[in-house]
Amino acid sequence: MTAPAAPRSFWRALPFHVLLFVLTALSVWLVGGVELAIGVLSILFAHEMGHYLAARYYRIDATLPYFIPFPFPLFSLVGTLGAVIRIRSPFPDRRALFDVGIAGPLAGFAVALPVLFAGIWEAQVAMIDPRPGILYLGEPLLFQWAGELIHGPLGPHETLVIGPWGMAAWFGLLVTGLNLIPIGQLDGGHVVYGLFGPQIHARVSRAASWICLTLLWFGPQWLMWALLMRVLGRAHPPTWWDGASLGPGRRAVGLLGAVVFVISFVPDPIQFSWSEFVNELLTLL
Repeated sequence: MTAPAAPRSFWRALPFHVLLFVLTALSVWLVGGVELAIGVLSILFAHEMGHYLAARYYRIDATLPYFIPFPFPLFSLVGTLGAVIRIRSPFPDRRALFDVGIAGPLAGFAVALPVLFAGIWEAQVAMIDPRPGILYLGEPLLFQWAGELIHGPLGPHETLVIGPWGMAAWFGLLVTGLNLIPIGQLDGGHVVYGLFGPQIHARVSRAASWICLTLLWFGPQWLMWALLMRVLGRAHPPTWWDGASLGPGRRAVGLLGAVVFVISFVPDPIQFSWSEFVNELLTLL
């Protein structure tokens, strides 16, 4: 067995990553303005750099973040599909895998907190509009708690109308929750593999992939994710040394990651029913 290779220099690819970042910033700005761009990009940047810096610490070959511009409001509420880094060498052990996997969501979550409170502070309480065509977003638990803390309990026919900071926080929590799903090579999958090893990871990943199918009950917005989780989300390559165990400190951090997942994940991010989907489809036809 040979040791993992040292990470490659990123200078050669740096201009391309910078270009993608600039295009994504422009894309988000076009969709929602300066505040949205600052909020979304700061959360995404923190998330991906958490992964990248942890990978560099363990001398794992990883790319800089690839930001994904998507300036089409009809399909992307914030002008981007997120950002990713690519790991190009095996993880040395389960400790490194855990650290790299959890670093991104926790870093992104830490930056999302002040953005969230700025967003809730600027939000306005309004009556729910029953007319069709109004977009309503599902709220993660943390969003609900922050709203009640700042604006107090809402009436049965009231809702919060969020601005650009609120939209940035909502998207940041959505990204955090989705990445912490314990499937395959998602961040949550890395965490479960690091904590419990390959056998437990395989069982949890298999169960979670089936559970993802039940999310289709909430609406057609989960169709793509459910299919991706079933097709791509289950396998996880071994580390160089799967025998390494994690101490109580990392297990406590893993518990923190589970809490972040619970309060960030929202099962119905866009409240769009199957009947509305069919009606829209029939209108197009």
